[in-house]
Amino acid sequence: MTFNAAQIALLINGKIEGDAEASVDSFSKIEEAKEGQLAFLANPKYEDYLYTTKASVIIVNDALVLKGKVNGTLIRVPDSYSAFAALLTRYQQMMAEQLTGIQQPAHIASTAKIGKQVYIGAFAYIGEEVVIGDHVKIYPNTYIGDRVSIGDHSVIYPSVNIYHHCKVGKRVTIHAGSVIGSDGFGFAPQADGSFTKVPQIGNVVIEDLVEIGANTTIDRATIGSTIIKSGAKLDNLIQVAHNVEVGRNTVIAAQAGVSGSTKIGNHVMVGGQAGIVGHIAIADGVRINAQSGVSKSIKQPKAAVTGTPAYDYTSTLRSQALSRKLPEFERRIHELESLVRQLLAERV
Repeated sequence: MTFNAAQIALLINGKIEGDAEASVDSFSKIEEAKEGQLAFLANPKYEDYLYTTKASVIIVNDALVLKGKVNGTLIRVPDSYSAFAALLTRYQQMMAEQLTGIQQPAHIASTAKIGKQVYIGAFAYIGEEVVIGDHVKIYPNTYIGDRVSIGDHSVIYPSVNIYHHCKVGKRVTIHAGSVIGSDGFGFAPQADGSFTKVPQIGNVVIEDLVEIGANTTIDRATIGSTIIKSGAKLDNLIQVAHNVEVGRNTVIAAQAGVSGSTKIGNHVMVGGQAGIVGHIAIADGVRINAQSGVSKSIKQPKAAVTGTPAYDYTSTLRSQALSRKLPEFERRIHELESLVRQLLAERV
């Protein structure tokens, strides 16, 4: 597809500086862009490339003050990074809209309800009483279990498995290999040392505008629902255990794990490889640093924690700074002890 600067500016509410008819047919990083491509500048570290890039159209911030001549057409917006993201989203939607129909072979139960302009890829399995909304994309080799519902405009990428009775909202994206609704890790210890499985009869509820990365697993609840609330973003390779709640617009980075029945608030940020124990609560706006181990509830909103066990971020940094000085402190203590012994000897 080819677009000119005027069309792009209209999509992102930008102001044009240069040739409004300059056209582009692809995207590129500003340092590698060629003629006929669209780039953007958000990080000041890359500003020098603005004056050398061959990109035909560049999205920049309103506040940018030019230091030289720019060969391409500029589109000024309040936030170039957000505008570029919105443009990519719109482009992706336009491309996806061209993908419709049911490929064969695919199994679709006779009781399933399929919406308008849906795409179902080859070797997909759609179970009994499944409800699929309008404009949903289900890619090949995907399993949708009985009585699952998927809201309008959601995208389910290849080899995703959504177990029975789970609910997926509107405009949800689930990337390849993810498993939604597998059994929670529930086993009752017995007197003889063995374990008896506790049936997991709940489900998973994923609200609107959630994105789930590749190979992430979200366990179904023992009773009730494991809930991922609207706007939450989960990275690749995350484990969310049974009966967990992840709040609105919370983001969790790769390889993090959340144990059962923990409640994570809204707008929380969880770094990669962080671990959170079960049956605790995390307040709204909390930031958990990468590789932190959270072993108790964090009740203060917007707190920042790090370490294992996780502790106040600022205090931990101070402790780390002091720990690097321990050899010096040891030397000074030995000197003071020697001085004390000398003073005591002089008094005798």
